[in-house]
Amino acid sequence: MANFDNTPPENHNKDGESLPPPPVVLPPPPGAGLGVPPPMGPAAGDMESGFGVRGILRRWRREDRLNKASVICRGLGFVFSLLAFIIMASNNHGDWMSFDKYEEYRYLVGITVLSTLYAGAQAFRQVHELHSGKYTIPLQRRTSAIVDFCSDQVASYLLMSAASSAVPLTNRMREGADNIFTDTSAAAISMALLAFIALALSSVVSAHKLFTQSYI
Repeated sequence: MANFDNTPPENHNKDGESLPPPPVVLPPPPGAGLGVPPPMGPAAGDMESGFGVRGILRRWRREDRLNKASVICRGLGFVFSLLAFIIMASNNHGDWMSFDKYEEYRYLVGITVLSTLYAGAQAFRQVHELHSGKYTIPLQRRTSAIVDFCSDQVASYLLMSAASSAVPLTNRMREGADNIFTDTSAAAISMALLAFIALALSSVVSAHKLFTQSYI
């Protein structure tokens, strides 16, 4: 004797009509219920945070321009400091017309020596890093930026201090006698002031790099 089962299929009701498929329940995102916002998709996250491909390329181009500007400023600082040192160190014309007889001029010579060594070493280091892509000094990027900023500030301050101390002496001498000694001294002071401007601009670039660049 045949056994007939009158139970309808799972996807049909009692009248034999088909039922809609059950809704798909997705699992909750990580951190749901803990006050953690759901993660955004990579495209949305990149657009909002600025760390997409375009943002990374813009940041690289900006950093490259800043590094080149810093090299130019320090290179000019090296040239002007070296000229100031050479001009003042050769300012010896006998008797009272010798730079080593005046404390202000000796101070200017000493500072221009330091600024020449500093600016030259920094320019050489940055050129080497740009060509090799490796950091010469094993420091973290933020620590290196802080050291660059402080060093540029100190070097530019010392140059301004040396030049400003030599200006009054030169002006007094030129009131009594305007000769090759005073002209040479004025030329050396002018070179020191140009070196100050170059390193001051370098410190501005260093400050911009320190406070705007990402160190992730």
